[in-house]
Amino acid sequence: MPNVSRHSSLAPAYTGRMSMSPVPALRLPDESMEPEQAYRFIHDELMLDGSSRLNLATFVTTWMDPEAGQLMSETFDKNMIDKDEYPVTAAIEQRCVCMVADLFHAENLRDDDPSTAIGVSTVGSSEAVMLAGLAMKWRWRDKFAGKDGDGWKGRTPNLVMGSNVQVVWEKFCRYFDVEARYLPMEKGRYVITPEQVLDAVDEDTIGVVAILGTTFTGELEPVAEICAALDALAAGGGCDVPVHVDAASGGFVVPFLNPLLVWDFRLPRVVSINVSGHKYGLTYPGIGFVVWRNAEHLPEDLVFRVNYLGGDMPTFTLNFSRPGNQVVGQYYNFLRLGRDGYTQVMHALADTAQWLARELEGMTGSDHKPVFEVITDGSAIPVVAFRLTEGAKFTVFDISALLRSYGWQVPAYTMPEDATDIAVLRIVVREGFSANLARALRDDLREVLGKLDKVGIGGFSDEEHFAH
Repeated sequence: MPNVSRHSSLAPAYTGRMSMSPVPALRLPDESMEPEQAYRFIHDELMLDGSSRLNLATFVTTWMDPEAGQLMSETFDKNMIDKDEYPVTAAIEQRCVCMVADLFHAENLRDDDPSTAIGVSTVGSSEAVMLAGLAMKWRWRDKFAGKDGDGWKGRTPNLVMGSNVQVVWEKFCRYFDVEARYLPMEKGRYVITPEQVLDAVDEDTIGVVAILGTTFTGELEPVAEICAALDALAAGGGCDVPVHVDAASGGFVVPFLNPLLVWDFRLPRVVSINVSGHKYGLTYPGIGFVVWRNAEHLPEDLVFRVNYLGGDMPTFTLNFSRPGNQVVGQYYNFLRLGRDGYTQVMHALADTAQWLARELEGMTGSDHKPVFEVITDGSAIPVVAFRLTEGAKFTVFDISALLRSYGWQVPAYTMPEDATDIAVLRIVVREGFSANLARALRDDLREVLGKLDKVGIGGFSDEEHFAH
């Protein structure tokens, strides 16, 4: 057999470049690899992941313009925290904060002064939530500070929110010693009510969290009604409690899909809002924002001054070093789309979601009865949540499991506290999920239902789900 070197043009495509010995997975390899070898090894392993474009479980953006991807790849190496070395990237970050604050009708904004927008960019809404929660806790502390500044000690702050909140709120309460007061859901109602809020708040409540686009169903909680109830409580001599809006999912949808809905800083009781740029802000992860009504609601004690990187820079983040490319990607979208572009995108996504909801409602089983009950139809934000009708021979977990064999990732899960006997499927319609893909999903779902009609309950899902 001829002696073929690994650099020979006669080397086979794989065996000539890749060692026949397994690459260590849990320790550093003893030898180096050529760049193309390392790339091919990792690239091939990643093929075993599901397709991100067919992942209808995630709210996170899975497609951007190629030009945006190019800009982001050019700015991976810029450290966002180093504002003195990268002043243009820092200016772009502040412009994005201003645009978000303006979108949500923050106070005292001036076109010629970007510092009038009070907010920060974050890795995502998880960090943004932590920062907003800290600001509310510090203002609560100031309220009870007393002469020596520690009058709040011995009191227990609490945060009022629905059991439908994202887990990051539970993390905030646990990490920062705040009592979490969860308001339960019930069958047919998967958002909190003003009455529940009034029953739960007291003088040690640091704030109420209202969600604009819940993770479970995509519904909008009644922010204006909650604020009105708290306004009446305060006017009657009761406790004066601020509201934070978790707009992670809906903050870049509602202003364009339903601009007349009042949920933001137009309500005086709303003091802060978080939003995910990497969800319906249409930017690759991870980018988020938190903005405050005005400087009064961000305590100065929480802002640090950093001078060792060449300038005196204020910073209020939990993360320190991070790449500037996410902010650049968000800025690209803001300039590329503008209000008109975002409006077109959100209406297109909502149209696709509502078409899909109608198709789901029209699906019937072998008994010619409807298979699904649609909970949310994509008209609030482009999310469709649906459950099986009574008497089904299979579960939503069976449907989810079998759809995976077609490439689709459609999550199945139970609802929050006091509604855990309700199991649903959820489809998030994002940029890149075209009308043609929606039709393909419908056709595949029909095939899945036909197979399950023949097999029955538990035929395709694992045992732990049978009980549901």
